Amino acid sequence: MAIIAAKKTENPKLAFRIKDLRKIYHSGETIVEALRGVSIDIGEGDFTVLLGPSGSGKSTFLNIVGGLDKATSGSVEFENRILDGDDDHALTQYRRENVGFIFQFYNLIPSLTARENVELVAEIAENPMDVTEALTLVGLDHRADHFPSQLSGGEQQRVAIARAIVKRPKVLLCDEPTGALDRKTGVLVLEALNSVNKELGTTTLIVTHNAATAGLADTVIYFADGGIDNIKHNETRLNPQDISW
Repeated sequence: MAIIAAKKTENPKLAFRIKDLRKIYHSGETIVEALRGVSIDIGEGDFTVLLGPSGSGKSTFLNIVGGLDKATSGSVEFENRILDGDDDHALTQYRRENVGFIFQFYNLIPSLTARENVELVAEIAENPMDVTEALTLVGLDHRADHFPSQLSGGEQQRVAIARAIVKRPKVLLCDEPTGALDRKTGVLVLEALNSVNKELGTTTLIVTHNAATAGLADTVIYFADGGIDNIKHNETRLNPQDISW
């Protein structure tokens, strides 16, 4: 079975330092604690998988780290920048400059080709990569002039990945990126994410229900009831085609 060596450094740099992160939602008299004091360091360039049942806090954690939501209390530090207290404008700037997002549903513009969907982000990025280069990295340069309706679900998701990485984000945050896909197409998407992590060194966090993806990661974080239940560090990483689905 083919394996990929996990990244090893004696003094790893941190992408995120997260301390006592809490998120409380109020609905009338009901209080929901989505996060209950989460603390974790995430290394720069790490491929991290977040596992846990629905409602365990994974997506809330991802949204706060990505600047889409704000914590009730606690601290999120990104490369020595404290995000706590940033206003909406500052968080928008943080997302634009540093973060790429991948969601379960692709949200491509149907009237634009794959190339044009990726170009939309390239045009507003400070230092974008070549659009063809981004599509090549996800194995879709030959489908650049096809519209979303002419692409399979897996191909559309890979276009979404190309769109996210064309601005050269330091962090790629993925919420159930294979949730709507079968095994064959899901593996192709995971291969694309794996390539981005390896070749660009992009810190990658994937939220998923699929426990099989744990074998792909440098670090696996298990969530339960709004907190971290366990953390596992893999000495070696599997290739996507070698995982059980």
